[in-house]
Amino acid sequence: MASTLRRTPAEPAVRPASAGRRRRRGGFLSPPWWFAAPALAVYALVVLYPSLSGVLYAFTDWNGLGERSFVGLDNFGKLWGDDAARGSLVNTLLLTVAIVLVQNGVGLLLALGVHAKIKSRTVLRVVFFAPAVVSPVMVAFLWKYVYNPAPDAGLNAVLGAVGLGGLRQDWLGDPSLALWSVAGMVIWQFAGYSMVIFLAGLEGVPVELHEAAMIDGAGRFQRFRHVTWPLLAPAVTINVMLSTIGGLKLFDQVYAATNGGPGHASETLSTVLYKQAFVFGNYGYSTAIALVLALFVAAVSLVQIYYLRGREVTS
Repeated sequence: MASTLRRTPAEPAVRPASAGRRRRRGGFLSPPWWFAAPALAVYALVVLYPSLSGVLYAFTDWNGLGERSFVGLDNFGKLWGDDAARGSLVNTLLLTVAIVLVQNGVGLLLALGVHAKIKSRTVLRVVFFAPAVVSPVMVAFLWKYVYNPAPDAGLNAVLGAVGLGGLRQDWLGDPSLALWSVAGMVIWQFAGYSMVIFLAGLEGVPVELHEAAMIDGAGRFQRFRHVTWPLLAPAVTINVMLSTIGGLKLFDQVYAATNGGPGHASETLSTVLYKQAFVFGNYGYSTAIALVLALFVAAVSLVQIYYLRGREVTS
């Protein structure tokens, strides 16, 4: 019995050492990595290699067919001096700001509405979210009919029916309205998507906090401002990030609805990139635009996530 008692204190000292050896034997050669290796190889072949090759093409004059030669930063200098590219950058930023503000604002209002205890809230959730699962190209063609310039079709017919015929417009043909008309169709499609994310955040707000605020005499707006809104910080972060990235790389709806027109009124960086590559054959220049767009999206996203994550902590 005495020998047994003397040996027991030494046993814990052996176990951590063996556990340490097991941890050291892990790493890139451990069995879990064997199962991940095929997927990583496919990812490197399909994503990483084309991306890195694209970065190299941005410094060449390749036209997609013949030989390519190194031109240094000429493509980026051409981008800076291209009026159409600089105008498309302004359009992209305006579209992004409109989409982020309006889409998330409408999504929040919809989430607050369907979060209330009404009998039809389940049906309304499905109805509001349904456009998000429709192809963006289909949405663009649908809204081309809605924006039909004829006075007896689409939105113009509705305006005439309610006595607002003076507001009829050529929504996609007017250079001052085309960009905002595209923003309207994007907001209509993805406001329900933002609603679902806000709704998930609202479901996580404890009811006890609202009850305590009501006992203290807080009104509905005060409860939203001081209780609900701070706890929605993670949902706000996700929605702002997704809508910003989606706005900066917007292509499908613009190309299908206006093809960047009239003129260059609704041109975005993505449509300029596409036309330079597949219409004019300037693959080196288009790759430079793609690289600038990717770096710009990454920079904006990093700044946003730094600020919004800080707000989550302080909230």
